[in-house]
Amino acid sequence: MRVLRALTVTAAACAAIGLSVPIASANQNPGGQGGNGGPSNISVNPYAVHQGSTMQVSASGCGHGGTVTSHGNFPPANLSAGSIGFATVRVFNHASPGTHTLSVKCNDSSLVATARFRILEGNPSQGGIGGSFGPSTAETAIGAGLVGAAALGAGAHVMRRRRPLRGRT
Repeated sequence: MRVLRALTVTAAACAAIGLSVPIASANQNPGGQGGNGGPSNISVNPYAVHQGSTMQVSASGCGHGGTVTSHGNFPPANLSAGSIGFATVRVFNHASPGTHTLSVKCNDSSLVATARFRILEGNPSQGGIGGSFGPSTAETAIGAGLVGAAALGAGAHVMRRRRPLRGRT
């Protein structure tokens, strides 16, 4: 009975994979090219950024890469090649707050697509050094002393418990 159940599940899994192959191959971009329709599906993450912050831009359809620009807001950035290209841009510290437009142009197409993003006033929060540094020499010595004291205390406790009481053997 268990073998029949296992065979049924295996057959169902194979059928699901077999039926999805034609759909997956129909949606592929032949040869990894792109650019026929130009850039599409532009995504900006995060949508709202502070002056001086970075954001990531992604776009489909630029098989050979491209360029992301927004005059006066960040320097031109290169979009990576592939079915979905990515670029990380840093907004200028002096960029004017408000809603702005960025443009994406593929290297293999003359078409340009745009997307909107928002610049927030003020600088982003500055993260502290946090756990990026290890313990200092003094902290290491204190920690080693505490561990040693705990080991001595545990050893004394064990030895005390092992000592036989007088009158008992």
